[in-house]
Amino acid sequence: MASLNKVFLIGNLTKDPELRYTPNGVAVANLRIAANRRFRDKSGELKEDTCFVTITAWDRQAEICNEYLKKGRAVFVEGRLQSRSWETNDGQKRSTIEVRAERIQFLGAKQEGAGGSGGRAAPAAPAAAKPSNGADWEAAPSNEENGAGANVNQSETKMDSISWDEEEENIA
Repeated sequence: MASLNKVFLIGNLTKDPELRYTPNGVAVANLRIAANRRFRDKSGELKEDTCFVTITAWDRQAEICNEYLKKGRAVFVEGRLQSRSWETNDGQKRSTIEVRAERIQFLGAKQEGAGGSGGRAAPAAPAAAKPSNGADWEAAPSNEENGAGANVNQSETKMDSISWDEEEENIA
C-alpha cells in the first residue's frame, strides 16, 4: 500500500524558539508557527483562518533556529507529521501531532535584534558560512524517531545551502 508523510508550511513564528537538550546532549527546538489561509465564504466575504502548528527541529538545525529566529519571522518548513503520546502526572493520557522538520528556510528580511547584528549585514556565523535572509539549513535525520537517546554523529549534520538576497549583495 502506498504511503506518503510530507508537510510543507509557510508561516510566522508566534514566539521565540525554545531550545533544550536531551539527556544525551542532543539539541531540540520547538518552533510554534501560525499559517494563515484566506478564502471567500458563500456570501463572498473575505475570511481568514489561522492554523497554529508546532515544529520540532533537531541537532544543529535546532541550535541555528534558536540563534537566528525570533517571534514574527517568516519561515518555510519541510518535514513530516509525527505523533507522540505521554501520560500526565495525574494519570491522564495525552497525545499530539507535530511536524518534524527536515528543512527550515528563513524567509523575509531579518528583523531587528534577530541574530545579534540587528542590521541588514549578514551576521558572523560558525565555520565558513554566514547565514542571512533566506538561509536554508538541513540537518541529517537522527537515528531516533522521537529524539530520546538519539545518537547523532555531528559530521552527519550539514548546511544544505545559503541564499543571499540580491538587495543585500548590492549593499556595500
